[in-house]
Amino acid sequence: MTVHFETLHPATLYPDAFGVEAPDTPVNRDLWPRQLGVFIRKLAVDAPATEVAPSAVEGTTDEGVAEVAAEGVVAPPPLALERVVGQFGLVPRWVKSASDAKLRSPKLVNARSETVTTSNNLREAWLAGQRCIVPMMAFFEDDLRSGKAVPTRIARVDGKPMGVAGLWERWTGADGAEIISFTLLTVNANAHALMHRYQQPGAEKRMPAILNEGGYSAWLNAGHPEKAREFLRAYPANWLHANPVQKK
Repeated sequence: MTVHFETLHPATLYPDAFGVEAPDTPVNRDLWPRQLGVFIRKLAVDAPATEVAPSAVEGTTDEGVAEVAAEGVVAPPPLALERVVGQFGLVPRWVKSASDAKLRSPKLVNARSETVTTSNNLREAWLAGQRCIVPMMAFFEDDLRSGKAVPTRIARVDGKPMGVAGLWERWTGADGAEIISFTLLTVNANAHALMHRYQQPGAEKRMPAILNEGGYSAWLNAGHPEKAREFLRAYPANWLHANPVQKK
């Protein structure tokens, strides 16, 4: 279970790697459950335009209208992105109280990709297309092969940021209080050349569903939920490297 990850640094990586502005709200470099982190989603209809970086809108003409193909067919509208600051750990919309939300969210920092359509915690967000991308530099897992937990930092070999597939949710309490939250989608890693080493011995191995850079827009814009499933797969082991760290 990935309960700890490293957020983007420096802040210029947000527009460079994901085409969105860096967050105005301070975000911890080491992120843990119930702390505020950043996720990226399709631009909400009522979101202020100032939240979108100029580079976030791909394929848009100077006039901001969709381009027309040579055959006379209007191309699909460009995908606009927004960065959102939310709580790490999903709060399902059916939760009754803020105290219940506080208890449940640490258990929902990860979401099994295989059960998104059957889990009461995930089904509504998945079917509503509330997919997101969670930017990170690395995530951490415990290496328990020696019998002692050795925290290990796992990152891309080239040092570039990773975009992990996630789901987001908006919870509103009876008093109007609101919690925006997100979770990381995970996939089976039992046969993964790197990730099979980590987590509890004898238990199923899991890893975050790291997206290919070229698939960011397609993941967010996939029309049918089953089409979105195609993006949830194990990231190649030779594109990752793992280094033990002294402390979490």
